[in-house]
Amino acid sequence: MFHKEGCINEGFTPFDHKKEFYKQGKSTSNSQRWQCKQCKKITNVLPNRKQSTTYHQQRNDILPTFAKLLLNKVLISRACEILDIGVGTYYQKLEWLYRRCLEFLDRYETKPLKDKHFKEMWLNTDKMHYLLNNVRIKGQGGSKFRGLEDLNLQTYIVVTSEVFSRYAFRSDVAYDWDITFEELALDTIQYKDDHLNEFAKKNARLDFSHYPQEPPKEKKEEYAQYTHDINKIRHRSQYVDGLHVNATYTNIAHYWLIKQLVKANEWRMISDNDSSIKTAFFRVFAKEIKQYDAHHFLSLVDREKSRKRCLQEFEDAKQDLLVWGFQSGYDTKNLRKLAKYYLTELFSRHTFHEQVSNREKSFNKYANNPIEHPLASKDKGFHLVDCTTDLSSYEPKDIAEMVLEVNDNATNAFIQQMRRRLSILERPLMTARGEGKSYIYANFNPKYAQYALTILRTYFNFCLPFKTADGKKLTPAQRLGITEKVFDLNDIIYFR
Repeated sequence: MFHKEGCINEGFTPFDHKKEFYKQGKSTSNSQRWQCKQCKKITNVLPNRKQSTTYHQQRNDILPTFAKLLLNKVLISRACEILDIGVGTYYQKLEWLYRRCLEFLDRYETKPLKDKHFKEMWLNTDKMHYLLNNVRIKGQGGSKFRGLEDLNLQTYIVVTSEVFSRYAFRSDVAYDWDITFEELALDTIQYKDDHLNEFAKKNARLDFSHYPQEPPKEKKEEYAQYTHDINKIRHRSQYVDGLHVNATYTNIAHYWLIKQLVKANEWRMISDNDSSIKTAFFRVFAKEIKQYDAHHFLSLVDREKSRKRCLQEFEDAKQDLLVWGFQSGYDTKNLRKLAKYYLTELFSRHTFHEQVSNREKSFNKYANNPIEHPLASKDKGFHLVDCTTDLSSYEPKDIAEMVLEVNDNATNAFIQQMRRRLSILERPLMTARGEGKSYIYANFNPKYAQYALTILRTYFNFCLPFKTADGKKLTPAQRLGITEKVFDLNDIIYFR
């Protein structure tokens, strides 16, 4: 590659035989130019990571400002005005920064976690949904497409964080932006998916698991169903490319990837009563559950409570615990200790499971028997706690210690940052006419939402310290023990 055909120095490279080459400066992309002294051929050698962080970035000077605008809820159109760039350049910068974050995470997340082993890992998972901005794709405008704006494309984001450090391990959008209806139709013909059960279909993970095949017109009922299904697909094809993925499938992949990333002896999982999350956890951690090394807790919150009621319940909970402690003979006023004592006494007579017996054996079954957590919070008031796995092998004291940790604060912290820092994922606005919610600032392609989420997750974990009751102000990555310093955006952008 460094010589013309027949050159007497063929096989020599400037890395091994520098004296056989001239240096001819650098190209506009910072590539080093080498010229063979014999055949005079000039070859450009691409810069490595240490030599350049700006390859193919003509406006590299705007990257720090771009990242700050992205993470501070500045609208895309306003960011383009501030940076004096086009929308196409904006999305190119977004993808570039996303890939830089992946490289950064590979060094500061994946590699440290390979060498770290946790005795017990507490995870908190939650789902957030938002509606895509229902913008039709190019060529689908005009009066004949009137009414298409009524289609609401609900999209799920799955988030899992570590309970104590609030480290966000993953944030995944339930969407496949590479699949097309043409590929779906081809798979349906090739694998006869329209004749298979749902679980056996190749594309069962998608909202549209197969492409409808036209039956004979004589079969009126089948033909009517075909017409209905094909019209839905034609309607959907006039919007953004790609298809939504089943939430259960996304959760299964989500947990499997976390399990590959994190090494732990025991697993504790907290979620709400979402069936897709529960199904995924029981599938991915089936072996650990059978060995009593994994347990799933439910944190059930009443979202309809008013702020005033939550504050009242918070005050009532403190007073009730103090009165109970005094009447029970405990000489401490520490609310957490009193809550532990209270739960220990409660679990000496209360169980989350019931015993079922038949002629052959007896076993424990989930009883749907939640308790009220003794520690209320200012924003949620009292919340219920339940456990879907068998805790019969634990002493009441051990169960009390676990139940004390059941809350959804970790995922709430990250989801709040998503709402407050990413303009494409902010809460919907009320329309001026008062006709309902508007998702006008939401993005129409979930691929870019995934890019922005990964960038935010990297910033949240490594650059955003928070202060806790112990007085320490550390980032989630520091609290998890995988790094010792607080990073900033420049460390990510100019990472080498």
